[in-house]
Amino acid sequence: MGDTRGFLKTGRKTPTRRPVPVRILDWDEVYEPFDEGELKAQASRCMDCGIPFCNNGCPLGNLIPDWNDLVYRDNWREAIDRLHATNNFPEFTGRLCPAPCEGSCVLGIGDDPVTIKQVEVEIIERAWAEGWVTPELSTVKTGKRIAVVGSGPAGLAAAQQLTRSGHDVVVFERADRIGGLLRYGIPEFKMEKKVLDRRLDQMIAEGTEFRTNVDVGTDITAAELRAEFDIVVLAGGATAARDLPIPGRELGGIHQAMDFLPPANRVQEGDATEHPFAATDKDVVIIGGGDTGADCLGTSHRHGARSVHQFEIMPQAPSERAEQTPWPMWPLMHRVSSAHEEGGERVYAINTVEFEGDDNDHVSGLKTVRVEQQMVDGRMSFVPVEGTEEVFPAQLVLLAMGFVGPEKGPLLTDLDVDLDERGNVARDAQWRSSVDDVFVCGDTGRGQSLIVWAIAEGRACAAAVDAQLMGSTQLPSPVKPTDRPIG
Repeated sequence: MGDTRGFLKTGRKTPTRRPVPVRILDWDEVYEPFDEGELKAQASRCMDCGIPFCNNGCPLGNLIPDWNDLVYRDNWREAIDRLHATNNFPEFTGRLCPAPCEGSCVLGIGDDPVTIKQVEVEIIERAWAEGWVTPELSTVKTGKRIAVVGSGPAGLAAAQQLTRSGHDVVVFERADRIGGLLRYGIPEFKMEKKVLDRRLDQMIAEGTEFRTNVDVGTDITAAELRAEFDIVVLAGGATAARDLPIPGRELGGIHQAMDFLPPANRVQEGDATEHPFAATDKDVVIIGGGDTGADCLGTSHRHGARSVHQFEIMPQAPSERAEQTPWPMWPLMHRVSSAHEEGGERVYAINTVEFEGDDNDHVSGLKTVRVEQQMVDGRMSFVPVEGTEEVFPAQLVLLAMGFVGPEKGPLLTDLDVDLDERGNVARDAQWRSSVDDVFVCGDTGRGQSLIVWAIAEGRACAAAVDAQLMGSTQLPSPVKPTDRPIG
């Protein structure tokens, strides 16, 4: 390492977020620019630890110590080469990944971990600014045609790898623009869509074909798809949202998070002038304490909600790494996102038991009860606490409780692929489904997961497809279908 004592001299520092009163008035990304000198100092904290657990903490196997050292030495050109060697889209992960690599950082055993994620995003932004990110054109054409269904991070990663290997790749997307949840699930304040568009321009220049407004299984049948292409890759994600079937669910004003977030992005794209059910001047309750709930929270702030409560059925996590998640596991701990910093109230250990409505059959409130975790019949359960019943006013309720797997629509039905015990599309050790020449990657096979897992699976699936078509492959395969996060 360039400075073997850097971690002793420099503390962890991350970029400053723009002032809350300023940033909630726009949809721009929330962070201020990060000083280059400070970034090099942060990179110098990467220890000469001998065994870099961060590499294994990252599903992509990112060569983190390598590019930390290169940044410290001001060798940015080589740093982006090392970064792109394992990650097709570091500008996405550098903004959106929760950084399991930092949870596995050896320095994190007794100190704050290295700011790996920030170094990553600064490398790729420097590369774009310097013009180092250019189309990588294949020198051979195999004549093999591959359909990728879904244009989220898994589908895009698979498509780029396969296009660069000389195959003809067509990516199908049912929405009007490419990107999947990157396009319509991630708010602008977390990732401005110009970041996505410039990478798509590179992929188009490389030869990947994108077809939008195509609902595969309806607009083109499974049989037609298989007849036109040598291989089909299912990468449509896990978009079946978990519902809350309690009394009053039929009332108006109760929406899934993924019905609420896309219109906000469409307004920013210029497709609409206003959100069809904005949070403006409303009491909002978000059920679900994860990242999607935080995205709904930040969006509600920018709409000008009167009040926002975010419910979480679990108790509040400790402020430091919990004892049950020791290093190098992903630490269970209380985290504050930029949206939480902007306002609203987080309510823990609470369960909604009924939605109340007004005379117009529109939601007006939520009946709730506090809960505590207890073992019941050998299973951990949430037991109501007597005397804690409460009603929260709400004219807008957003369900952000995660996803239960891929949608069981015409495509999966007509393909007749096997599902696993969790309802995901089953795949073998080579990413193949139960149907010949149909492969599976990303959340479609894994279930709801992280962007870094989606990219890793897309890359690995591409290697398996290339090997089947050509007899062998030189593409990297960072993960196996059976791999799971550390911890």
